Amino acid sequence: MTLTLIRQQWKAFWRSKNTGQSILIQVILGIFILYILINLLAVSFFLDKILGEIFPGKNILSSFSGLLLYYFLFDLILRYQFQELPTLRVKPYLHLPIKRSQIINYLSFISLWSGFNLAPFLLTVPFLAKIVLPQYGVSVFAGFIIAIAALTFFNHFFSLWLKRKENGNAWVMLIFLASIGGLAYIDFSLHLISISGFSDFIFSGIIKNSLLSFLLLIPFASIFLVNYFYLKKNLYLDELHSSTENQKSSSEIPFLNRFGVVGDLAATELKLIFRNKRSKSAVIKSFLFIFYGLLFYTNPRLGSQSNIFAPIFCGLLMTGIFIVNYGQFMFGWQSSHFDGLLANKISVSDFFKSKFLLFTLFATVNLILTIPYVYFGWRILIMHTAMFLWNLGVNATLVLYFANRNFKSIDLSKSASFNWQGVGASQWILSIPLFLGPFIIFLPLYWMGLESLAIAMVGIIGLGFIITRKFWVETLSSNFKNKRYQIAEGFRNK
Repeated sequence: MTLTLIRQQWKAFWRSKNTGQSILIQVILGIFILYILINLLAVSFFLDKILGEIFPGKNILSSFSGLLLYYFLFDLILRYQFQELPTLRVKPYLHLPIKRSQIINYLSFISLWSGFNLAPFLLTVPFLAKIVLPQYGVSVFAGFIIAIAALTFFNHFFSLWLKRKENGNAWVMLIFLASIGGLAYIDFSLHLISISGFSDFIFSGIIKNSLLSFLLLIPFASIFLVNYFYLKKNLYLDELHSSTENQKSSSEIPFLNRFGVVGDLAATELKLIFRNKRSKSAVIKSFLFIFYGLLFYTNPRLGSQSNIFAPIFCGLLMTGIFIVNYGQFMFGWQSSHFDGLLANKISVSDFFKSKFLLFTLFATVNLILTIPYVYFGWRILIMHTAMFLWNLGVNATLVLYFANRNFKSIDLSKSASFNWQGVGASQWILSIPLFLGPFIIFLPLYWMGLESLAIAMVGIIGLGFIITRKFWVETLSSNFKNKRYQIAEGFRNK
């Protein structure tokens, strides 16, 4: 039955009207993945020398063992962001005499075809054959392979289960990211645990007794069964995009009720964001960028008090990344039902106000999440606040201005990874004023020795745009009325 389903999906691919475009994208993506895998293979051959230089005087195999769990944690984060869910439209099969277990086995089988599952073996097998096999023999070498396979497939099925759970509950995403961040903080900052030590303990045990590697098959088998029974329970909706349980939407926020129609429109768009892959990816990236400041502020050179540019750049990104990531494709997110919006009795000004409200919600949350950076100095918090006002005032207005010139539709069901659909000239042009604008205001005053005034001017200009938002909404609405049919026509030409 698995082979039958594969053949049917193969026929569906070749009969699709977008087959040519899909093949081209797959070829480009395949070349890129092949290049990465070849690099991993090259690294594996020279890994003993690399580890010898990084950890001089330390046993090479011990260094390798101590890094393995870090690699798999990083692998899990990458999978969560980039790995696609296997898709099969199950509705046409549910009324046929096909066991659900056979459909689930098909989904599990095709999901294994992933570069993520090949990468760990390319990165470790040549190294193990070079170092472990001559010194410890075949049994220890096989034990390492079994352990690496178990951790690889655990990550694989755990990431699939996590993504499917996230489709029904957006809090899963936040809990997962918070758990990874908390684990890193406890290890690197508080030093209460040592992932490296635990990793070395596990794989040193395998060197002493290779049969211990089979214990790692237990978590792999457990998550496989969890994923299997979750699929079996929810194998009713097309591509498992939502749960069959009667749950309240994660976007039903009572706070939005006070804004009337504008709040309803913002709540509807929140549903759109969290129910679709690509829009949800924009939200995930906006939260991941909260940690961007750690790259700068923990660096003595970049985070020094004399470096004024790091807080401006970090504040601009961390408080405004959602506006940039999500806003650059406005109104392409709603391209599939844009004609319905035009035909509906919705005020254009309310439509734009809902966009500003959405930007305000995410930017405010991001600003609150960046408050702990005050640990590196109060000046950083002041600059973040100034960038927050700039993003809400100037950048939000610019994004919606360019949205009236975006005629490219977006398929919301597709992931954002290596996906250039909807990207046009307006996105490249938009990036220039978004990132250079505050520096154009700030630098002249800063070079005159008026640093405090420079920061204040950036914040005041942003605040000025917020105060005069009614004027900008009317201007944008008038421009939208002139462009709306041109935008709609562009969205229809997919």
